[in-house]
Parts: sequence; structure tokens; C-alpha cells
Amino acid sequence: MEERHAIARLRRGDISGLEPLVRQYQIKALRTVVLITRDHAAAEDIVQAAFVRVHERIHQYDPERPFAPWFFKSLIHDALKADSKQRRYVSLEAERSPAQMSFEDVLPAASADPAEEFEREELRQQIWDAIGKLTPKQRAAIVMRYYLAFSEAEIAEALDVASGTVKWRLHGARERLRGLLWRVRPAETPAHGTEVKRDG
Repeated sequence: MEERHAIARLRRGDISGLEPLVRQYQIKALRTVVLITRDHAAAEDIVQAAFVRVHERIHQYDPERPFAPWFFKSLIHDALKADSKQRRYVSLEAERSPAQMSFEDVLPAASADPAEEFEREELRQQIWDAIGKLTPKQRAAIVMRYYLAFSEAEIAEALDVASGTVKWRLHGARERLRGLLWRVRPAETPAHGTEVKRDG
């Protein structure tokens, strides 16, 4: 309900309506762009510009439709455009830091055990590297499907492509990730109620 009120305020010209939308979508928007561009600094600029554009173009939004697909469609187009521009100037060998990556949803929960936390960070690195080997369009499709939970029809609409193209990109991305991550396994933990035998 807060979202609808915020949008209504924006449509009346009240910029204070932008704050609840930023609060609700900023983190997910930033993670989405980082996963596509692999550049945290650029992602911050893209997300900031996207929210400014929401304020400027709110009258182009149909309030009878969900806000998130409309917002993320514009955001992802900007991310793909920025990634294309970036790759013209940055060497393919120049890896961006995995510490800037935010894809917690695909990782095990953080652990106080240093050994388990090391394995978690190692897995983060492997996933980050694997996602980086996808094409930008494949990354966008994967992020929209499995992070933003868009349907294939919503992805097709957001990217202005046919549904068959979305299926092809997702299939290619999954196959590529399967090949890159086939050795990755979650850390094994004892079954609930099973006592772990210790020496001594």
C-alpha cells in the first residue's frame, strides 16, 4: 500500500514519494546491476540515475500494472548499455573484485566457524567467476529469472525480445553455469541429531 501512495504522490509532483521507493528497491536494484555489470561503482551511478528517471517519467507508468517490472526493465537496459560501453575500454583480463558482488541468495548462510566462512567465500568466488563467463545478455536473463523472479514472459517484455529468445538465453546460461560449477558442492553438515565423534 505504501508503494501505491508513494507513486500517487510522485504523480502529483511531490518528490517525497520517491523516498519509499528508494527504500524498498535500492538494495535489490544495486545487486541486480552489480551482477550484470560486475562493477560496483558504475552500478551505484546507474541505480541513482534510474530513481531520478522514475521521478521524471512517473506519468509514463501505468499505475494499474506492477511497478517493479516497469522499474527494472529500464534499470536492466541501462546496465546492459553500461556493460557494453565498459567492455570497449576495459581489457577482458581485468577482473573486477568479487568482494563487490552481492548474490547472497545463492550462497549458504554466514557462519561463525572460520573454516565454514572460508568455504563460503571460496564458493562466492567460484559463483562470481562463473557468472562473469556468461555473456551480458545471459547474465541479465539469469538475474531476472532467478534473482528477481521474473517469468519468462516478463523477461521477454523487459528485454524487448521473443519468448523463444529468452528460453534460448536461459538454456545457454544454465548449461554454461552447469559446466563451470559442476565441482561446486555445499559444505557437508551432520544430519540433525547426529553426534559428531571427536578424538580424545
